[in-house]
Amino acid sequence: MSNVSVVIPALNEEEPIAAVVQECLATRIPSEVVVVDNGSTDLTAERAKHAGARVVSQPKPGYGRACAAGVRAVSPESEIIVFLDGDGSDCPEFMSHLVDPIAAGKQDFVIGSRTRGQREAGSMNFQQVFAGRFAGSLIRILYGVPYTDMSPFRAIRRDALEKLSMKEETYGWNLEMQMKAARTGLRVLEVPVNHRCRAGGISKVSGTLRGTLVAGARIIATFLRIAFQRR
Repeated sequence: MSNVSVVIPALNEEEPIAAVVQECLATRIPSEVVVVDNGSTDLTAERAKHAGARVVSQPKPGYGRACAAGVRAVSPESEIIVFLDGDGSDCPEFMSHLVDPIAAGKQDFVIGSRTRGQREAGSMNFQQVFAGRFAGSLIRILYGVPYTDMSPFRAIRRDALEKLSMKEETYGWNLEMQMKAARTGLRVLEVPVNHRCRAGGISKVSGTLRGTLVAGARIIATFLRIAFQRR
């Protein structure tokens, strides 16, 4: 098995974060779990560390900034990086479905599709489902690679990620990765994964109208930037 690191960006997730870390470690897949505390004002960092994670701090807000900080912090021996959210909605028991095709040398980037898996009632709203499918359709038109979701639960070869030169610092990080992976010709696979309601706290994206609008604007801006960017 390749060396696998899990990166979990987290902001005020003190209720679910310990269970998320423990579920990741229980798979016996990752050699480390790195939780990036993105400026929490609660006990997220302490509970993640107590559960067995290595905690790094990125106090400047931004989902993409937190993910990038996690990438910089993983072990030099890490060959595959897995990303998932710290709210308990992703299902770490599906991690092997993402990691195994990469470890076998068949894929470079594997993303979990919540829309193709079994979703707990209320775990995704209409806007999330529509946005994932709509963005996926546009990416297919542009680059010929179909996606059905912008799920945060994903795995990628570390050297492949480095080639993408990720720039997005906020909510467009996931979309940027998907678009650049398709554009640069990475071997991309989408697999169904199950999805749960968050285990605590409030969603930074769908939990408020402002969060939804801000995230939507950033995602649209990211799409346009990458679509019109020179290869």
